[in-house]
Amino acid sequence: MTLRGKSAVVTGSTSGIGLGIATALARQGAAVMLNGFGEAGVIETIRDGLAERSGAPVGFHGADMTKPAEIADLMAAAADAHGPVDILVNNAGIQHVDPIERFPAERWDAVIAVNLSSAFHTIQAALPGMRAGGWGRIVNIASAHGLVASAQKSAYVAAKHGLIGLTKTVALEAAGSGVTCNAICPGWVLTPLVQRQIDNRARDQGLSVEAAERDLLAEKQPSGRFVTPEQLGEVTLFLCSEAASQMTGSSLSIDGGWTAQ
Repeated sequence: MTLRGKSAVVTGSTSGIGLGIATALARQGAAVMLNGFGEAGVIETIRDGLAERSGAPVGFHGADMTKPAEIADLMAAAADAHGPVDILVNNAGIQHVDPIERFPAERWDAVIAVNLSSAFHTIQAALPGMRAGGWGRIVNIASAHGLVASAQKSAYVAAKHGLIGLTKTVALEAAGSGVTCNAICPGWVLTPLVQRQIDNRARDQGLSVEAAERDLLAEKQPSGRFVTPEQLGEVTLFLCSEAASQMTGSSLSIDGGWTAQ
């Protein structure tokens, strides 16, 4: 399989899941536009390293995914640099944990904006070009929390459930055009976002970080192992393959058995 000649945008791709997916796409030859936050020097090192290892063009755009105008600029910049976007991976995400009675309204708005609304804006920008080219792959990184809920994560759960609904609607609207839209629903992945939850658990419960990590996995993920960004990159490649050309509107659980319970 080769993606040479394809143009990809991966939001939230300067670390964790997004970087794992961007790395897999670039390895198969896709020109990739990275996006995310971080120190400029660190991001440039990531970009340079990925371009050197893959031999594919790799760019970066620092759009704030809460701001529609910056999202539009990201999508336009990707098209200008690498051609019309063929592969769109909506991965950007943030988290806030609190009981709903104490959940700050501004954090609700931010989580919904980044985890759900940004995908609407990127898809709206990319879909016309995909239709015109007769081929496109939209991959929304949802979560086990797009299928089941956990307490104190009202905004995240609402956003991820909404993202799966958006996935199904786009799949229906694009059916027959050569464009597919699917969601990947990871369980626990040891990303910076999850590491913060582990660190907070260790602090609040007086545990070692290792014990907090084991407890986190034991509560939800029967495999007792983290999903890796590399595994999610490989699943994304499958969704870009000919074998998945009739897979659309699907939600793929990669969660160590979490949602089988």
